[in-house]
Amino acid sequence: MQFSALQLATMLDGKLEGNPDVKVSNIGKIEEAGEGMLSFIANPKYEEFLYTTKASILLVNESLVIERPIDATLIRVKDAYSSMALLLEKYHYMTGNKTGIQQPSYVPQSVKLGENVFIGAFAYLGENVVLGKNVKIYPGVYLGDNVIVMDDSVLYPGVKVYENCVVGNRVVLHAGCVIGGDGFGFAPQPDGAYKKVPQIGNVVIQDDVEIGSNTTIDRATMGSTVIQKGVKLDNLIQVAHNVDIGQNTVIAAQTGVSGSTKVGQNCVIGGQVGMVGHIHIADGTKINAQSGLSKSITIPNSSLTGSPAYDYKSSLKSQAIFRNLPDLEKRVKELEEMVRQLLAEKAGV
Repeated sequence: MQFSALQLATMLDGKLEGNPDVKVSNIGKIEEAGEGMLSFIANPKYEEFLYTTKASILLVNESLVIERPIDATLIRVKDAYSSMALLLEKYHYMTGNKTGIQQPSYVPQSVKLGENVFIGAFAYLGENVVLGKNVKIYPGVYLGDNVIVMDDSVLYPGVKVYENCVVGNRVVLHAGCVIGGDGFGFAPQPDGAYKKVPQIGNVVIQDDVEIGSNTTIDRATMGSTVIQKGVKLDNLIQVAHNVDIGQNTVIAAQTGVSGSTKVGQNCVIGGQVGMVGHIHIADGTKINAQSGLSKSITIPNSSLTGSPAYDYKSSLKSQAIFRNLPDLEKRVKELEEMVRQLLAEKAGV
């Protein structure tokens, strides 16, 4: 597909500088892009490439000052990074806008399909599954009985959604996600064995959520495990039963959230963070990578690090003291020697 500079400027409500008829059919990084390609610049560190890039069209911020002539046609927008993201989203939609049902796949008569649905080969849909309009189900996806997937959602290859779970509008589940597997519930018995506690709840994923590859979200023992609107989860995350993750929270890879923990809105959680169960994390909390939370965080907008996690600024002070321990030890020994000598002199030894 080709787009002219005029078409792109109109799409982005941008101001055009240069040839409106120049066309692009691909996208590249500014330092590598060639003729017929679109690129962008949002970070001042890359401004040097303005004058050497071979890209035909550049998205730039309105405030960018051009110090000498350039060859590319410019499209000035308020935020070049956001505008590029919008273009990539539209391009991705156009190139991936498949429809129809590939064979072999299993789609029982009780399934309800919206308009423009795509179901890839070797997909299995259980009884009474509901797919909204424009839903994309890629090959090898499993949807259990009574699963609901709402409008414009995309389930990539190998996603598994167990029975009775709900996936909202515009949700993206990347390859290998498991939604609604049993929670880790076992009751210890007098003889030392463990009896499984049936997990009869479900998972509810609200609108505009994106979940990375091989992330697992366990169904609730009773009720629902809830991933609220706008949450973004990285790859390889474990979310246990009855967890509730608040709106617009982002969590990086290899984090584990134990059962019944409630994570607030707009939290930012680094990779390899571990949380014990049955705690509350206040809105706006920021947790550094590899931290461990053993108790609730009650103060909003806190910044934490360490295991057990505590205040980030206090941690930096502690680290500075720790680095100085060898020097402090040397000084203490010198002071001890001085005191010993003074006591010896006083005693007339």
